[in-house]
Amino acid sequence: MTLFIDEPIWPAHGRHFAHLVSDTSYTELHDFARRVALHPRSFDGDHYDVPDVRWGDAVAAGATLTTGLDLARRLNASGLRLRKRKGDRGLVRHLAVPFPNGASHVDLVASSRPVPEAQVFAAMLFVRDAAGHFAAVHSVRRAEWGSPGGWREPGETPIENALRETHEETGLRVEQTRVSVVGYERFTPVTDDNLIDPRRPFLQTYRADLDIVLPPITQGDDGVHETRWVTPDEYTELCSHLFWWPLAQAAFPDLR
Repeated sequence: MTLFIDEPIWPAHGRHFAHLVSDTSYTELHDFARRVALHPRSFDGDHYDVPDVRWGDAVAAGATLTTGLDLARRLNASGLRLRKRKGDRGLVRHLAVPFPNGASHVDLVASSRPVPEAQVFAAMLFVRDAAGHFAAVHSVRRAEWGSPGGWREPGETPIENALRETHEETGLRVEQTRVSVVGYERFTPVTDDNLIDPRRPFLQTYRADLDIVLPPITQGDDGVHETRWVTPDEYTELCSHLFWWPLAQAAFPDLR
């Protein structure tokens, strides 16, 4: 077992916390966290925040005490480090996710703040109607269901990118005032033929809540095989196995 923990010296929410990491795998980290009864919400993308009252349990269960500097060194060396801005919430880091344009490591981060516009290459919009249905599109290129989104065109802002893709793929014209930032995906290419520019690694994600129920949607452009409105349960069935699903759950906590 390769679990490491530092001292509970980090103040937050009226108490002090330590950081628990694995330098081998997230699976090992999550299994250990369940054994010592850490709440799932204490996971922050690449580590668990361990409150001082639970610190002794983690050490007794086998976590090796070390320094915060050593934790960071081990995470960086293992490739499991998820980088994020202060105040953002790390959700998960996926390693070597296969895409039509080449494999990438992908960090998923929940945040209400947009990432720098110049570093955004694409956008995605979670669209929900007034009754809780989600707009779902089946991508020809990826051969899977998802929410409207795609690559950014020259001269577009990221939010214009999201609104254009939504209209092209579903026929919906969403008012910008109904759109809010919910997070981002950061892509780190791992193949030489990858089309992602390392200078523009971000896919910005948004949500839009409509004030009507089941507005008409079209069958989309040439890149879309099918579109439909789906219930939350149907949306979960269609998409919960996909790498970006934790962002949908962060944006809509009622999703399973």
